Amino acid sequence: MQQGDSTWPIGYIRTQQVSGATVIEFHGEIDIAAAQQILPNLDAATAAPSQTVVIDLTPTEFFDAYGLRLLCHAERRVKERGGWLLLVCPHPMILRVLRAGRLIGRFTPLATREEALILSDSEATG
Repeated sequence: MQQGDSTWPIGYIRTQQVSGATVIEFHGEIDIAAAQQILPNLDAATAAPSQTVVIDLTPTEFFDAYGLRLLCHAERRVKERGGWLLLVCPHPMILRVLRAGRLIGRFTPLATREEALILSDSEATG
């Protein structure tokens, strides 16, 4: 994919390096079928030690319990490797799913990717 290209590759996930952080975007409807396709790519994106990972749900249109499982899986992998996971979630309906799953304490959803990258940068330099 070229810089500035707004099209999505086939699938539900896009990973890129931004300001020293690994940014993982979930796209479209994240349900059981999507989760099965996302998991191998998510594992690859969270394999490095001591990395900051930002999961950005901004392009996500639907999110259910399988999406919650992906978030918990990613967070566990990142922490086991000495890293830090940040979550971007501006959608009220997805925030309701996080609350229903009692995950708001485990994740602190941020409104924008920029906010997450600022936090990531301050953690790296501070």
